[in-house]
Amino acid sequence: MNRKSASYKHSIREKLTKLLNNEHAFWSYDKDSISSDSLNDDQLIAMTMRHLDIDEIKLLFEIFSKEKIKSAWKRLLVPEGEYLYTLNRFFAWYYFNAKNPDAYLKSLETRRLNQLLS
Repeated sequence: MNRKSASYKHSIREKLTKLLNNEHAFWSYDKDSISSDSLNDDQLIAMTMRHLDIDEIKLLFEIFSKEKIKSAWKRLLVPEGEYLYTLNRFFAWYYFNAKNPDAYLKSLETRRLNQLLS
């Protein structure tokens, strides 16, 4: 990755962190401990998907691969089940091209439950 790309990625991370802060997404964190560098990629992805809008989520796809975003979504948001069901249904359809989002989410939830039980 060249210097310009790293700089661009860093500026997007900073922008998303600031927007998340404005949305009070870090209400349970010590304010002084939050920076774009303190959040790992998965945290930034999950919090952006949970708290921000389509334009900001689109920025994630500029700095992370679709596979990385999908992986973070599946591990951190999908397991919340009913609480985030409508949001996850939208993500499954809009970003991850699920032809039947309801069945897709059900299969992901079942797979996750089976992993926890084994």
